[in-house]
Amino acid sequence: MDPVTPVPSSLTTDLAAVVGADHVLTDAADVAPYATDWRGAYAGTPLAVVRPGSTDEVSAVVRLAHEAGVAIVPQGGNTGMCGGATPSGDGSQVVLSLGRMRKIRDVDPVSSTMTVDAGVVLAEVQQAAASVDRLFPLSLAAEGSCTVGGNIATNAGGTAVLRYGMMRSLVLGLEVVLPDGRVWDGLRSLRKDNTGYDLTQLFIGAEGTLGIVTGAVLTLHPATPARATSWVALPSVAAAASLLPLLRDHAAERLTTWELVSRPALDLVVSQGVPDPLACDAPWFGLIELAGPAGATVGDDLESALGAAVEAGLVLDAAIAGSPAQRDGLWALRERISEAQESLGPTIKHDVSVPITSLDDLVSRLAPALEQALPGIRPIVYGHVGDGNLHYNLSRPESLEPDAFWARAAELSAIVHDCTVELDGSISAEHGLGSSKAAAASAYKSEVEVSLMRSVKDALDPRGLMNPGKVLPLG
Repeated sequence: MDPVTPVPSSLTTDLAAVVGADHVLTDAADVAPYATDWRGAYAGTPLAVVRPGSTDEVSAVVRLAHEAGVAIVPQGGNTGMCGGATPSGDGSQVVLSLGRMRKIRDVDPVSSTMTVDAGVVLAEVQQAAASVDRLFPLSLAAEGSCTVGGNIATNAGGTAVLRYGMMRSLVLGLEVVLPDGRVWDGLRSLRKDNTGYDLTQLFIGAEGTLGIVTGAVLTLHPATPARATSWVALPSVAAAASLLPLLRDHAAERLTTWELVSRPALDLVVSQGVPDPLACDAPWFGLIELAGPAGATVGDDLESALGAAVEAGLVLDAAIAGSPAQRDGLWALRERISEAQESLGPTIKHDVSVPITSLDDLVSRLAPALEQALPGIRPIVYGHVGDGNLHYNLSRPESLEPDAFWARAAELSAIVHDCTVELDGSISAEHGLGSSKAAAASAYKSEVEVSLMRSVKDALDPRGLMNPGKVLPLG
């Protein structure tokens, strides 16, 4: 990492007076964990890292930075995929880490809501909900380290979107520090509020470019202790899409998860020591889970659905978990893919969505196009059938050096994105845009859409100091 640019003494002194000297980091060793994303794909050089412990402290820090004309990069668990929480490399930006803000302010099982600080880890929210026999359904691989603020900033998705929706469907109210340091207190638990523009939704998915989320009111759901989980072998992606309405017909709202995994992705996870429950030479596989209240007949529903699916030729073989340990083993086949792919070296990640009926077209078009562009390329494909979202990740040909592979990243991503947009899809389904996709997203959007987004940005952050270069490209 480049040496950290000396911090103006007046600013660091003022910041230290707000949060305490121990929470203003400037030494290279101290700022290093905040300067690079978890994959090592994005790195910068922060002017300083500031760790406030309350909303009032966040407000004071933002006000000082605003007065000094210093840009702020908000950071939660630093588990993002697109460089959205990474500072620039010129040493001009302050990283504002919300990691100290870990309070669960209120849990209300009657209204099924929970109010939390933005720095609370997702797994802690899940546990707090479970303690009052409720469910917070957002679930993703990084749930042990990602934070609520980051989930809100990127409008996180995960494996239960099919049933519960994205993060924006799970947020009732927000507390936000605005670019000039003012605090908007929108921490309301109302299900109905038609008193004007929905400001809460404005900040969800904005990646800290319009303000810093410091607190949130989350909506909880009934607990679903009854689970039925199956790993299935599939003849095609088209079969996976056709299986969705069949599963819904048999399970209705109890269908929580319908995930898709390609053969190369499965082989990669199995090579890392995760057992394969099926000895089936199929090109595609899937994970199905039904969930319901205690006593629900989810097992019967699943067996009925799988029987109909086999009869229709949509499923070639299936394994049903008979214990919690077996369920964990089936989930590991899906959740360990990203980690396992790291063993292949550099990965060009894509997070795209298309209409569910176009999933087969997408994979059918991309495989030959990418192979023609770079023979020997290794696509590792997996995702969420229920919402049309695929993680179409690319690993380098074994004969190609990593630097040469990275040099082709823009060309290869353009192939993936062009095909996605041709099918009326989105180049970012749940990971956000960050710095890596900001320019591409603007290029694919209409002039009107980009203009509207810039108008919102300019209205709330006229000086452009909130996470500059993320979501919208600079300039």
